[in-house]
Amino acid sequence: MDINALLMDNGDNVITCVTEVPKGHQAVYKKGGELLTVTALEDIPYCHKIALEDIPEGKEVVKYGEMIGRATAPIRRGAWVSHENIRSVPRDYDQEII
Repeated sequence: MDINALLMDNGDNVITCVTEVPKGHQAVYKKGGELLTVTALEDIPYCHKIALEDIPEGKEVVKYGEMIGRATAPIRRGAWVSHENIRSVPRDYDQEII
């Protein structure tokens, strides 16, 4: 199996596809030394994200080990994670530096 997606941090709940992944095909990524897969529930465009787990509405979406937003609707494992189902959440970076 060829890798076609990247896990940026072991704590992430999404991966980034480095090729288009058609519906029903496998997104293949590496976690540690292990190759893992998730089946795309819809067409996932190049450079877009796919959920690694079911993400309930309101839950944080995590990439690079950091929250990149919150789910605005439930996102199923294998679904496209996009501006349609997440929203940015303002962060207080000054407080995080402490």
